[in-house]
Amino acid sequence: MRKLLLILLLAAALPVAAEDQPKNLEPIPDPGPPPQAEDQSLEPQVTIVKGASETREEYRVNGKLYMVKVTPKSGIPYYLVDETGGGTLIRRDSLDTGIRPPMWVIHSW
Repeated sequence: MRKLLLILLLAAALPVAAEDQPKNLEPIPDPGPPPQAEDQSLEPQVTIVKGASETREEYRVNGKLYMVKVTPKSGIPYYLVDETGGGTLIRRDSLDTGIRPPMWVIHSW
């Protein structure tokens, strides 16, 4: 009985919901190609160097090395990042910013 009542209510509500649609809809225009950077020197250059025990991806902007991703044959990748721009590379296990919001379990069952 409840299923029949639910079906009748839905059947009565569908025409009302259909009337709320506007009649003069127009298609969205094509956005075109994505914008390109005006200064191509700001795009990073990536150089991939494959070795016997690791693969290095060197990232440069204007010819200056700012990050290296090292992927060993066995193990997890790590990053060498120039944080200050002085040429000293510091090892990072990931590229996270260090901001970690608290994620406590409030309730579980």
